[in-house]
Amino acid sequence: MSLPPGFLDELRNRTSLAQVVGRKVLWDNRKSNQAKGDLWAPCPFHQEKSASFHVDDRKGFYYCFGCHAKGDAISFVRETENVEFMEAVEILAREAGLTMPARDPQAAQKADRRAQLSEVMEQAVRWFRLQLRTAAATEARAYLDRRGLKADVQDRFELGFAPDGWQNLWDHLRGQGVAEDLILGAGLAKASDRGRAPYDVFRHRIMFPIRDGRGRAIAFGGRAMDPNDNAKYLNSPETELFDKGRSLYNHAPAREAAGKGQPLIVAEGYMDVIALSEAGFAASVAPLGTAVTEHQLALLWRITDEPIIALDGDKAGLRAAYRVIDTALPLLTPGKSLRFALMPEGQDPDDLLRAKGPQAVRAVLDQAQPMVQVLWRRETEGRVFDSPERKAALEASLRETIGRIQDPALRGYYDAELKNLRWVLFRHKRPAQAPRSSQGRGGRPGPGGRWTPPPEPPSASAKASHLVAAGDDAETQLREVVVLCVLLNTPVLIPEFETRLERLDCADWRHAALRDVLLRSASSDPADLKHEAEAAIGPEALETLLSARHVAVVPCLRRPEDVDLARLTVAEALGKIAAQAGFVAELAEAVEDLEHLADEALTWRLAQAAQARNQAVLNRAEDEVEFDLGPNGARIDKEERSAFDALMQQIRFSKGRS
Repeated sequence: MSLPPGFLDELRNRTSLAQVVGRKVLWDNRKSNQAKGDLWAPCPFHQEKSASFHVDDRKGFYYCFGCHAKGDAISFVRETENVEFMEAVEILAREAGLTMPARDPQAAQKADRRAQLSEVMEQAVRWFRLQLRTAAATEARAYLDRRGLKADVQDRFELGFAPDGWQNLWDHLRGQGVAEDLILGAGLAKASDRGRAPYDVFRHRIMFPIRDGRGRAIAFGGRAMDPNDNAKYLNSPETELFDKGRSLYNHAPAREAAGKGQPLIVAEGYMDVIALSEAGFAASVAPLGTAVTEHQLALLWRITDEPIIALDGDKAGLRAAYRVIDTALPLLTPGKSLRFALMPEGQDPDDLLRAKGPQAVRAVLDQAQPMVQVLWRRETEGRVFDSPERKAALEASLRETIGRIQDPALRGYYDAELKNLRWVLFRHKRPAQAPRSSQGRGGRPGPGGRWTPPPEPPSASAKASHLVAAGDDAETQLREVVVLCVLLNTPVLIPEFETRLERLDCADWRHAALRDVLLRSASSDPADLKHEAEAAIGPEALETLLSARHVAVVPCLRRPEDVDLARLTVAEALGKIAAQAGFVAELAEAVEDLEHLADEALTWRLAQAAQARNQAVLNRAEDEVEFDLGPNGARIDKEERSAFDALMQQIRFSKGRS
């Protein structure tokens, strides 16, 4: 809404900044000169004991020499009351006796009717409060006493009582000259469908006034005193004043308390809010008989960035949390989220306060979980993921769920966090390899069980070789380094190779740490990834891997813009690692079979395994390979033919012994 020229100037002229600020601070009379409008006090915006907060009442400005807060009466109300600009203007205008300008004549008429309805609601608040002191409310007062709500608490929250009877409030308001259409329009009475006089909505109930963010009474909530009543709690019907999906119980006091640093707590009902507020958690609100709506979330996020949803510790409480998540996901933005505090099993906040006191509630609030954790719990609790199909179903469900998040950056972080949780759930520890047996002087078993002497100790240059240091896994580890370094340099490819990367068993802890960084990181910036990698394995270790000779010669690392080349490099290296793993497994199984029965089937299996391994691994340039010609004219790699001949000789030797 735009304001006409001169309205704000008139508002500032009618408003005394000293009076506005004086409601929140205690002036330092030794330092202040009130006659000149020169006032000093401890700053209300930060904790301090000295009077560094200065108000110039004549100019209408304030300034803090400690925290540098500054502004006028409107900004002071905005900050201390935690309201928007127009709400601050309306608060000051009401205090100054100024009428807020209407947009048009129809809007003026509507505003006038709303003002009339608000006045009727205030009359109802006063009447209900009086009824709570009558003999008819003896049972209601006893109930409130049992719940620990003494007279001062009842007055603070303006609790009242609607006596039993069909037209008690109706007759009172009509006797005060209130028009019938205003009583009906305020939702205090309903028209009879039997041709009789209208009747009261609330009967034989404890009454809780509901006020909007500006402190105006807009509705009531009533708690039935009759245990057989079908509706234990009843809210006013929706009216021109009241939209229950856009309102919060205890809105204005909670907003002010949250502005002073208290956590904003969303409880389930009136009694929870009152109990929390009286226990020191003044920034407590409740939705009004419905699940939290989009509009209520918007109200909550206007008050604070991360409201805490405090729910009963039972299945119903969890279901309510899950409904809130579904509502909130499309509305999330960076910095705006929810946390969830689940009370102990079978207790609500009021129960916990009465049983163990505010410290127990504080402990639960301090352990409030971020929304992603509760989402994960919903998707996994009570389920078993013992098959690829079930794991894939979970991944599909999570992908669909987080797909509702509109902000792409936030969606990426949710994906990374859920990926990390899946990693923890699914990742199996690599089985420890059994130590190799040895006998005598460090020998090892040879063909036929004969023991051969250990080899000569390696030279210094050989010891420095990565091939020697890594042992039998050297070739695989070299390729692992290439895969990890290329993906570290081209993170856009990580989602494409994610599944194969997860299956990569890394014997070297540094490789495993880099693999985990690639899988868990939400960043697509190589610089960010390198920082995370340095934090995981250390800057020196990372530099050693990146500067290794077998890494430095990889073409795509010298051309980071060539994503296709990087893709081919990773795919080829992963294929070779898989082929080598298959060949080793097949060879190990064949060696076991040699001790039992060696036949043509075994020979064929070994030949097939070698061929598969060679097709995946052998991508060297032809001019670097020495070939022999076979009987059929085909070229055969000399090195591989020698290795295969040695293997066949071992098989024949085993046959001769059997």
